[in-house]
Amino acid sequence: MTGVTTYAVLLPGDESVWEAASPEERAATYARHEEFSRLLAERGHTIVGGAELTHSRTAKVVRSNGSGAVVSDGPYAEAVEQLSGFYLVQSDDLDDLLQLCGLLAGDDGGVEVRATIDHEGDPS
Repeated sequence: MTGVTTYAVLLPGDESVWEAASPEERAATYARHEEFSRLLAERGHTIVGGAELTHSRTAKVVRSNGSGAVVSDGPYAEAVEQLSGFYLVQSDDLDDLLQLCGLLAGDDGGVEVRATIDHEGDPS
């Protein structure tokens, strides 16, 4: 497939809203993801990876202190929204992919879509 790029579809979210969501609200969210996946496949996009992430309170941050790694608890950034999941999608039609990502954006948030860098064949 010529012109195919892999895009990271990053899904930020307010974790406190998700934790407080009812079973019905959660089911509706999962249904939107199923519809997103179905439409991607129908329209020629390919999901090549992705996952729902655990709560940011379970994150570990690793930094270098010059003599080794220092590991601390918690998310990398203090923010209301944290990365809650992601998809890796191969596509040759970014405009269509962006339209489909609107299904996941919801009323109160957005979805970040970024191309990945392909270093295959890159001599550097």
